[in-house]
Amino acid sequence: MFNPENLIRKGLPKGHFKDLVVRFVLAGLTYVVVLIAALLFAKIIMDGAPVLFKAKAPFVDFEFLTAKNETLHVFDDAQGNRHQLPASRYNDYLAKYEGAPIFNEQTYSYSGGGIAGPIVGTALLTIGSMVLALFFGVAAAIYLSEYAKQSPFIHAIRLAILNLAGIPSIVFGLFGFSVFVLAVPVITPTPSDRSLLTIPLHINHYVMSFQGWNSSLMAGCATLACMILPVIITASEESLRAVPQGFRDASLAMGATRWQTIRKCVLPFSLPGILTSSLLAITRVAGETAPIMFTAAVAAKDDLPWQGLKSPFDILSSQVQALPYHIYTLAARIPSSEYTRRAQYGSVFVFLLLVASLSVGSMILRAKLRSKLKW
Repeated sequence: MFNPENLIRKGLPKGHFKDLVVRFVLAGLTYVVVLIAALLFAKIIMDGAPVLFKAKAPFVDFEFLTAKNETLHVFDDAQGNRHQLPASRYNDYLAKYEGAPIFNEQTYSYSGGGIAGPIVGTALLTIGSMVLALFFGVAAAIYLSEYAKQSPFIHAIRLAILNLAGIPSIVFGLFGFSVFVLAVPVITPTPSDRSLLTIPLHINHYVMSFQGWNSSLMAGCATLACMILPVIITASEESLRAVPQGFRDASLAMGATRWQTIRKCVLPFSLPGILTSSLLAITRVAGETAPIMFTAAVAAKDDLPWQGLKSPFDILSSQVQALPYHIYTLAARIPSSEYTRRAQYGSVFVFLLLVASLSVGSMILRAKLRSKLKW
């Protein structure tokens, strides 16, 4: 006989205490991670913000952002005043006070001037690698999602792409060094002595020489693009698959070709997802040190990448500075002091602001695109 009282639960449900324990454990672990991240960011802000911001107008040390990186000279004059001058201003001081005695002079490499060179180099490496990775990554994702038939070979390709995402960045750096720096073919009339192979083209003495691009911006961008390709391909393919099949069927039924369908009906609705993958790729590219250390970056460079070049295209074959490598040099290769720590934390703080700005900009753009797409 049906008894309504059987539907009324008496007391706490079975397993309620265990559920509370699991909930608090998971919440505790989450907040521990958040706390560690907050402490890390707080440390960077506390030590780096005073380097960039000042108490007096204009409140921002624009020289730190726009000046070139130099050696810092610290010394006392005859009156006991302590001076901290980058190399260029130190030379001006010596010329102005010729013969004046200098006491307790010390020099600190890469700790004077500003970080304009590393900022510009980081921006060029990020933009160049993203252009290459998005072009090849989205093209590969379109093929795998829209054209390729499901087969063991295609499944093997997807598995290989996923495996590439787990390869350490140092391996990509060595790959970029051995391929793009030393072996990629170049068309030139004067091949290098270390060329692996030369193939005559019979056009004005030009040959195809497998001699690489040397350490350059182009080699660094290509290496970083290879490193983030798995992320962009996987995320872009998932975004393309998320577009309803009905969009494709309706477009094809109206007489559109496959490419017209992809270009007009699939790609516009998958752009937010593609931008998400771009966001993840940007944050990784901007912070990598090992790949650019082997292929593009130098610790010190007197001029900005475009200065002293005969042609604008020569910038692709020039070496650049980069914020991650600059921070690594200050932290690991220079004896620690209050002056090197100031330059180090200032560079880290600016780098954090740069990555945050790129991330926020990508998120805003993605939100605007999503608001325009309703389906």
